[in-house]
Formats: sequence, structure tokens, C-alpha cells
Amino acid sequence: MRRAQFAVWQAAHPNVEAQIGELKAKTAALVAAYRARAALAALPAPLDPDAATPPVILRVPGALTELWDSPDSPQMAVIPAGEYTMGTPPSEQNRQAIEGPQHRVTIGYSFVVGKFDVTRAEYAAFVSATGYKGKHDDGCHVFDGQSFSKSSRANWQRPGFDQTSNDPVVCVNWNDAQAYTAWLSRKTGHTYRLLSESEYEYAARAGTTTAYWWGDSVGTNMANCDGCGSKWDNQQTAPSGSFLANPFDLYDMNGNVWQWNADCWHDNYNGAPKDGSAWGNDHCGPRVLRGGSWFNSPRDTRTAYRHWNGSSDDRSTCFGFRVARTL
Repeated sequence: MRRAQFAVWQAAHPNVEAQIGELKAKTAALVAAYRARAALAALPAPLDPDAATPPVILRVPGALTELWDSPDSPQMAVIPAGEYTMGTPPSEQNRQAIEGPQHRVTIGYSFVVGKFDVTRAEYAAFVSATGYKGKHDDGCHVFDGQSFSKSSRANWQRPGFDQTSNDPVVCVNWNDAQAYTAWLSRKTGHTYRLLSESEYEYAARAGTTTAYWWGDSVGTNMANCDGCGSKWDNQQTAPSGSFLANPFDLYDMNGNVWQWNADCWHDNYNGAPKDGSAWGNDHCGPRVLRGGSWFNSPRDTRTAYRHWNGSSDDRSTCFGFRVARTL
């Protein structure tokens, strides 16, 4: 019965086989087009023509290499002008999409950067001189062994673990860091500020192209992170100067504490400045953090890794900062 019914139906639709064949062909074409688009989307963004060029550091023989404006001011290293490729190639292990596309950045000026993160002692001098109490001073995010949560009792003086006066100050937000640089500028008569994101990576790389300034492996006891092989790993901050300095004589550019940068957050480098300037203005939401911290994995302490925080008012026992100065 079913065969007879099918024969009647087939007679009423003489072109059905051709139509089915045409439908199959269209479906195959759509599948092929989808796969082609997916393959194109997976390709890395095209590099700048000069992205593969080695870093160029314009050192001047006999030039100043460090300065120190006052006993309460951070010790500073002079960073020479130069060029480098910002971001990571697709071949770097643990690379994230937010680290690209690679692009050439020209730092056409010398500037100075704190050799260390701003310490508790240096921040205490600022608070003592000004009586500063941060806006929204409602606590700090602390780690309880399983997760981070805000504690109203925690602050830069009580982060929940013991610190020396030489440890990097933590539980400071972006606005606190801005207040400190403004005070330091008034005190010294020089223009102190936060680093731009491109200045930070340039200073952290210090002429290198590897995942860390010391190589592509995190190694052992080269930094403080969750898996860096130090006695402070995943517990707390380490005193400044506990690890080797990079070739620019800067300490803890990888690990220990996240460092606030001046820039607004962007999801990639499309349209990023190529002259060392900060990307954004004073009226944006998320801010850039660089460097990784005692809590983060080696992946997050790579030189090119980027992080953001949703509010300039947020404080954490992983957040600190470092200052720069215009020459």
C-alpha cells in the first residue's frame, strides 16, 4: 500500500529527485562557506609591517641612569627612548586574544620609572602629610583561602597578612594612586604620574621579546606568583627587591602585585596609540592593570598579559602601583 501511495506521489512530483539534489548542493555550499568564515575568524590579526623588528633601545653613553628626588620619594630608574613590538605573537604559550594584535610602539623620549612598587612606607608618608582618606573608603577585597571578598576592616595598613615597611602597598585603588602622584608632584616640583600601558610593557620587557624578561619559562624564585617557586607564592606580598631586577634595573615588573596603569581598558590593541601615550581619558570605567600578583598563575605574570578592573574605586590585596616621572 505504501509503495503504491509513494508511486502516486512521485508521479505528481516528477522533479523531486532533481530538487533534492539541488537542495543538497546548496546545503553543502552553505556548510563550506560557514567553515571558511570560521577559519578566517580564527586567523591572527595581521601584524604591523615592522612587528618582527627586534627592539631598539637608544642608550646615550654617560646619560643619567637613576635619580631620587627626596628621602620620601621612590627611587627612580631612567628608561631610555626606543622602539619595541607590543603584544604577543600567536606562537607564545598561553597567549590571550586581548594581547593582540601586535604593533610597533615608538617611545621617542626618556622617562623615569620607580625601581620598585610604591611601598607601605612611601604611602604612609603621603597619608601622614595630607591626612588622605580615599573616596569610598569602604574596605578591601581579601583572600580567605578559597575566594576573594570585601572586608570592611581591611585597608592598606591591615591587608590581612604581615608586611614590612618595604613591601608594596596594597588595598589601593586607581584614584588612590592618582592622589599619591598628585601629592608627589606638588612636593617635588616634578610631574609624577602612572605609566601608560605601552610604557609599562616597554619598561617590563627592557629590550627582551620572551614571555618574561628572563626567558620563556617562569623558572623558580624569579618572581612572586601562584607557581613561581618563591616562599611567598599564593600567600602574600614579598618585600621589594626580593628578586632580580630586569635589564632596566626595575624590580617586580612581573608578579608580586598588579600595578595600576593610566589607560582605560580596551579589549584589544586595534586603534591603540603607537607613541607611548595613555589610551583614554579620566572619564572611563575599567582601568588597566599589569604585571600579575602573588595570587595569580604564571600565565598571568607574563610580560604581555593584560588585566582590567571594573571600577577605579575597587581595592584588593593584589592591587598596588608604580610611578613614572616626565623628564
